Amino acid sequence: MAVKSHLRKRLRIYNITAFVAVMLFSCGNPTSVIQQMASDDTLSGVVAYDVVFYRSDSGIVQVELMAPMMVRHGSDTGYLEFPKGFHASIFDRHHRAVSEISADYGVNRNEEKLVEAAGNVVVENHQRSQKLMSDKLYWYQNTKMLYTRSKVRIIMPDKDISGDSLVSSENFEEYTIYNGQATFEVEDE
Repeated sequence: MAVKSHLRKRLRIYNITAFVAVMLFSCGNPTSVIQQMASDDTLSGVVAYDVVFYRSDSGIVQVELMAPMMVRHGSDTGYLEFPKGFHASIFDRHHRAVSEISADYGVNRNEEKLVEAAGNVVVENHQRSQKLMSDKLYWYQNTKMLYTRSKVRIIMPDKDISGDSLVSSENFEEYTIYNGQATFEVEDE
C-alpha cells in the first residue's frame, strides 16, 4: 500500500513537469490546469534521476520530457528544478514533433506562476521553421508572455534576427526584439 502511494506521488510530480513543458510552448492551454495539478501534490524535497515522462490524451502521446535530474522543493508553494537541464518534445496527433525546447537548467516556480529556462536555451517550432536561441527565457503564465533580457536570435528559412532582449506571446505569433539586427534573403529580378 505504501509503495502504491509513493508511486502515485512520484507520478504527480512527473505529470506537473511535463504539463509545464506543454504550457510553455503550446497555445491556448489554460493555466488553471497547472494550478490544479500543483495543488494536488503535497510532497517536498523529492529528487528523481533519469526522468523520462510521456503525457498523453486518449492514448496519443502529446509530450515527451527527458531530464537527467529533477528536484521538487517545498510543497504546494514550492518549485520544480531541473539542475542538469531538460529536453521536451511536443507532438501532434500523428506523433510528429511540432516543437521542442531544451536548456541546461530549468525551474517552475508554482507560486509566482513563472517558468525559467537558462543556459543554451533552444526553442524550435517545426511547423513554422523557427528556431529561437538565448541564454535565458522566462514564461509568465498569468500574462501568457515570454520574456528575456539576454541576447536572442531567431532563425527562419528566409531571415536571421538577433537582438539584446525579447517580449513575445507564449505561442510566439507576435514578438518584439529590442536593439535588433536582421539578415533577409532577397530575390534578384
